[in-house]
Amino acid sequence: MTPDLDLTQLTTRAPAGFHKRETQRELERIRQELVSWQERLYAENRRSLLIILQGMDASGKDGLIRSVFSGLNPQGVAVHSFKEPSKDELAHDFLWRIHQRTPPKGMIQVFNRSHYEDVLITRVQGLVGAAEARRRFARINDFERLLQQAGTTILKFYLHVSEEEQRKRLLERVHDPAKQWKYEAGDEDKTQQWPQYRAVYEDVFRHCSPAEAPWHIVPADQNWYKAYAVAATLRDTLARLNPDFPASKAARPV
Repeated sequence: MTPDLDLTQLTTRAPAGFHKRETQRELERIRQELVSWQERLYAENRRSLLIILQGMDASGKDGLIRSVFSGLNPQGVAVHSFKEPSKDELAHDFLWRIHQRTPPKGMIQVFNRSHYEDVLITRVQGLVGAAEARRRFARINDFERLLQQAGTTILKFYLHVSEEEQRKRLLERVHDPAKQWKYEAGDEDKTQQWPQYRAVYEDVFRHCSPAEAPWHIVPADQNWYKAYAVAATLRDTLARLNPDFPASKAARPV
């Protein structure tokens, strides 16, 4: 368990000293590094990487995925968005559908929303109480520990967007033809649920942030900084793993 974290005290803006153009140039350099690291991870075929993206609606998860991962080899990267569970999925335990999407060796798997929805939106909607949430926290920690023991490194990102920026982006879904497909009934009410969502997210950070798989709180009001922060963390993680090309299995000519 980690100490209590108050999201209202954390900035949603880029830290001082970061400037848009310079940061975008650095992001492009990091993306080139990621191409090389991903190729090595795929060729090594020993370990995998799971990236979990969570955040309030309109925090920019889709755009982040495009910004960071679009240049990588699609043979080695997969993205899955977890929607409302199907009837078949609801007939199983809440982690059943998640386990089927975890990355095999050599792969980078991105979860756009994840198993954490089962201790977030379910609580805001009153489908899961506090006691059941505690039990699910324990199961999530055990599940992630199982993945790590099998060779999967887990990176968890919470995209921290302000209420003002969220409201602005939700309005864009109404007025911008290119974004109207994202609009859903009830979007206008989502900004009213900030206190509830903030409380359940803080509970997640409190109970599901072990040293081996901590949550990274990423300021998300500025898309250019958000993409840089996630890409830099991904690059640093791959560099620490240091995957390498395996030796040839073919016999060398005499």
